Amino acid sequence: MSETNIPMTNTKEIFADFKTFYTKAVEPLKKANPSFIRLDGKLKGDTRIVFAYFQYQDKKWKVNADTHIDRLKIAFEEAEKGNDPFVIKALRDNRGEYLAIKGQPVRDSKLYIYA
Repeated sequence: MSETNIPMTNTKEIFADFKTFYTKAVEPLKKANPSFIRLDGKLKGDTRIVFAYFQYQDKKWKVNADTHIDRLKIAFEEAEKGNDPFVIKALRDNRGEYLAIKGQPVRDSKLYIYA
């Protein structure tokens, strides 16, 4: 799905891949708001608000706004080295999948990316 097919509404942007998502959505947000820890600028609390989407392994993944920027940076730095930073895991109820960063603890990951 191309980014140009997105209507100009409240629809969130869909990026071609994770690296594009990071450089075009996360880096500008962090540069404009250096104090942000999370994509939504809050310090705590969960949210179902979607920040953006990106394609990964032929699936569209949604990034929730309560995802921590430093976790995305870890994944981006691995991707920049030519490594695939993610592992796909099943949700506890087996009704979906989420992305985790390889080598990072699953508990309290602060990374909320779902298929």
